[in-house]
Amino acid sequence: MKQSVYDMVIIGGGPGGYTTALYAARAGLQVLVLEKLSAGGQMALTQQIDNYPGFPEGIDGYALSENMQAQAERFGAQTAYVQVQRVDLQAQPKVIETDDSVFYGKTVVLATGANPKELGVPMEKELVNRGVAYCAACDGMFYKGKTVVVVGGGNSAVADALLLSRIAEKVILVHRRDTLRATKVYHEPLQKAQNVEFRWNSVVTQLLHGKKLTGVVLKNVATGEESRLDCDGVFISVGRRPATQLFKGQVELDEGGYIVAGENTQTGIAGVYAVGDVRTKHLRQVVTAVADGAIAASVAEEYLANG
Repeated sequence: MKQSVYDMVIIGGGPGGYTTALYAARAGLQVLVLEKLSAGGQMALTQQIDNYPGFPEGIDGYALSENMQAQAERFGAQTAYVQVQRVDLQAQPKVIETDDSVFYGKTVVLATGANPKELGVPMEKELVNRGVAYCAACDGMFYKGKTVVVVGGGNSAVADALLLSRIAEKVILVHRRDTLRATKVYHEPLQKAQNVEFRWNSVVTQLLHGKKLTGVVLKNVATGEESRLDCDGVFISVGRRPATQLFKGQVELDEGGYIVAGENTQTGIAGVYAVGDVRTKHLRQVVTAVADGAIAASVAEEYLANG
């Protein structure tokens, strides 16, 4: 990398990160994106994205990720594939230590995302996009007229079950307790959904499959009894884990570990912004991540202009 201090260093190359890079680079800022694997984050793992505007036939998540990176780099943004190991966000300039080099930024954008929690059962990773999914809004349409299982009992699981009830023929909600943890407002519409069934006091212990998922094995936690449940898909909705370990003690985190930042993406530290799934927000989707990125670039540009 040619310069030692960048106007902006972005940690994370997902849709929020590369949108920030695009807007900041177009504004004439010297921008560096630090990404540990490849562009896109969770988006790159999604087989087809149908709810991002401008693609009437949908688009492969990996292709959209590459497009976003290329677009930002067209305007001068740079990318370094490194693993960030430590940051000092209070320093001036801010310090980002990686496994390869140390980078400095007048501003820093935290775009490290959040990962869905896994069940931890055998073949779970291998069956992703072959019957195992973590996002009903992303992948629900693939199960139109089919039978799906939703695992979880919180707000996100119930919201997923309600969404899927309008798409799938049958939705079976599996929860390890005998009552939902979800907010009461969700309970009535869920009870009214005629194609939603419940399996209480149950956990998924096996994923049955050929080339694709064919069903699950459930274990009743009260009796120990196991049963087989045929289905076409499993939506795992047992929570998400924000990638904020690096920033603990430096920026404020909420009780779920997400970075506290408002709609202007500003954290409690001047010149530090949080975009995408890592930020406190109502909805975590590609479209909300890119909106964050545009805002963060604008706010950071103003911050730099004011010295």
